[in-house]
Amino acid sequence: MDVYTLGEAFGVVTSGRLRHEHEARLDVAGAEFTVAVGLARLGHKVAWLGKVGADEVGVRILTALRGEGVDVSDARAEDGSATGMVLRETRLGQAGRVTYYRTAARLAQGNVPVDRIATARILHVSGITAALSARDAMHAAVRAAQNAGAVVSVAVDYRDQLWPDLREAEEILGALASSADLLFVRQSELDLVKPALGGGRQVVVMRGARGASVRVDGVRHDAPGLAAPVVDPGGSHDAFVAGYLSALLERLHPADRLRRGAQLAAFAASGPSDWQGLPTRAELPMLDLEV
Repeated sequence: MDVYTLGEAFGVVTSGRLRHEHEARLDVAGAEFTVAVGLARLGHKVAWLGKVGADEVGVRILTALRGEGVDVSDARAEDGSATGMVLRETRLGQAGRVTYYRTAARLAQGNVPVDRIATARILHVSGITAALSARDAMHAAVRAAQNAGAVVSVAVDYRDQLWPDLREAEEILGALASSADLLFVRQSELDLVKPALGGGRQVVVMRGARGASVRVDGVRHDAPGLAAPVVDPGGSHDAFVAGYLSALLERLHPADRLRRGAQLAAFAASGPSDWQGLPTRAELPMLDLEV
């Protein structure tokens, strides 16, 4: 196993202002879902652990992942639970309002396959999972990866809708970030996890269209963003993570890891879905543009 990841996946309904709109688009998504698909399309062996309802949206999530070659043998479809949904109302061009409808299908610590995680080269988790009641499961997975000597990859992924108490977010996300060997953080999240930015871990700072940087062995490396049409930037950060992890698995130079992250982010942002536009390995050269 190259990468093991766990988290929430949900249905996504995208529309204009709902009170006036008569049409909507249905998709499925999730931060770790996008990371898993991005890695699988580049030929990596990746597993996703999550719990969905045994309903049509849950079936669609698992079917999509299987179709992309992601191992979902540990995932669970729970009778009596409805899969969570997200409503995205697009307003003012790319700006939009997101409303979460979360349900009771949550991973428990006992759902975590410690032995399977121990076979992975990288465990990837995010702060979104830390905000949910699956937090114990996530911590169990991190401990299993650390005990096995796997790389622990963490994306801070702070969402203010999930953290009513900013101080709690700082405490929990800071502790999670401190457990990482590899930390992905947006420019706007740096103050949130400031104590975890040292310690010798690789810290990747994502700045969207302005590019990204990483400090490895005390040396800073930078890469610009890629010029590409933007339809919806929603999944671009998760796609960047997938690209960077892919290049890390292949032991590419840090600047090349950033470059591949930027490539996947540009592909993701160029379509209305967080993940459907992600490239296969053969398609990566399509964005070899001068920047």
